[in-house]
Amino acid sequence: MATHDARNWPDCTKMIGLLFLVSSILTQQGASGQRVKAEPEVLSYPGQKVNLRCAFTDATGIQLTMVTWIYEPTDGERMNIAVFHPNYEPNYPDSPVKGRVSFTTNPPNLKSPSIQITDVRMTDEGKYICEYATYPRGNEQGITILVMLAKPQNSASVVTVVAGAKPVVVARCESADGRPPAKLTWVTTGSGNATFVDKPGAENTVTVTSEYRMVPTAADNGKDISCVVTHRTQVKDEGLLMKLAIQYPPQVTIIGYDNNWYIGRTNAVLTCQATANPAPFSVTWKTMSGTEMPETVQLKDNVLKVLKVDDSVNTTFVCEVVNRIGTSKDQVAVIVRGTRLPGKGPTTGTIIGAIIGVILLLAIIGTAIAMYRKHKNKLNGDGPPKYKPPPPKKNNNTANRPVNSNPAPAAETRPLQSQYYSTQSAPEPVTNLDGYHDDDDDAGVAVDDLHYYSAAPSGWDDPANSEVPPPYVRTDSDPQDYHPGPNINRGDSFVSSAMFV
Repeated sequence: MATHDARNWPDCTKMIGLLFLVSSILTQQGASGQRVKAEPEVLSYPGQKVNLRCAFTDATGIQLTMVTWIYEPTDGERMNIAVFHPNYEPNYPDSPVKGRVSFTTNPPNLKSPSIQITDVRMTDEGKYICEYATYPRGNEQGITILVMLAKPQNSASVVTVVAGAKPVVVARCESADGRPPAKLTWVTTGSGNATFVDKPGAENTVTVTSEYRMVPTAADNGKDISCVVTHRTQVKDEGLLMKLAIQYPPQVTIIGYDNNWYIGRTNAVLTCQATANPAPFSVTWKTMSGTEMPETVQLKDNVLKVLKVDDSVNTTFVCEVVNRIGTSKDQVAVIVRGTRLPGKGPTTGTIIGAIIGVILLLAIIGTAIAMYRKHKNKLNGDGPPKYKPPPPKKNNNTANRPVNSNPAPAAETRPLQSQYYSTQSAPEPVTNLDGYHDDDDDAGVAVDDLHYYSAAPSGWDDPANSEVPPPYVRTDSDPQDYHPGPNINRGDSFVSSAMFV
């Protein structure tokens, strides 16, 4: 195993050395590309002056020998246009830019040998290479691309065609003498496709032409179609709006006949409607049989008017329309009735639906009003109380209490029923008539002590005993058919006991 590893060691060494070599070459190339600085792209219009800048940023340990500017056209061979050596004067070899190219400083600076070209032309477009001869690195360079711009002249037009079944050109668009070439697109609701052609123009410009093709129909007439031009010199895309121009023969329709032409009807009208491109130049009314028009018929342009319907208009009327493309017609057969057809009123379903709709509307409005009032009452604190009053208390001792045994309780401690039904502040009179009959003496004593306040007006003094009428006491002369009711505890009932005055 050790012998096998020893044999493979030289191969590994060679591989590592090769990797270091490749890495060194790539590093040198990358460093050289970074040392020569040049603008990647410069834009210019014809007639202007452009500056092509170049600089050697880090010359540490490197000797700069000479700098050469090289011009490479888009379609052509390289050529030297400017050369500078510190020991010699600048040189400008023969080239298309000779006489218009020069170094920006005089004498030139080897570390920053920028050049300028005046009165640039469209043919000056291409690559401009700033190349240094150095020691010991050799040649290093930076590249600038000069892009010449020319704003194109854009135009578009529709092509008038006749409706048919084959695709034809319906619109054209052109962007002429632009640099770089413009981009054209079509926007339309029609169904078709476009073709594009680039043609060289003057002074290295390009003219782009596009045609839109489709199968033309009458329905496409008047539809919008736009040619949109995109170019580098434009701030935004330019849209050229047009309308399709499709010619077609007239399309004719007669309106106005309601199948209710009855004898005696007046001012019945038929109208001949026609659409066409170009516009029709002739509208003719006639009868299918070829006979003359009835005397009651008046013709004016595309309107046929029957002053009074009679049997003479019981015929077929024909309207014929002519334009430059062709002739079209329509007809209507009139049936004269003896009596008028009943008019169609609103159906029952419609009436019922309307009533239901009104009811629903009123219900919605009422509900909305009720909810609004409820919400408003809540906000104002109105409405029923949110608590329940305490239930009435029962008192089982009031029914059997003697008349004069205890003084009358205070109003604050009286049960709710007694406070609600009683109008006296003194003890109530006894309603047990048998008790009065059996205990005359006791009752008399009790009655003498009673004072009546309920019958006195507010503010009166307490009457004397002599002013109080005696309580009712049954005598032998009173009717005997009186039967006292059962002794009911007032605490068990909301009705006061009977009181006789």
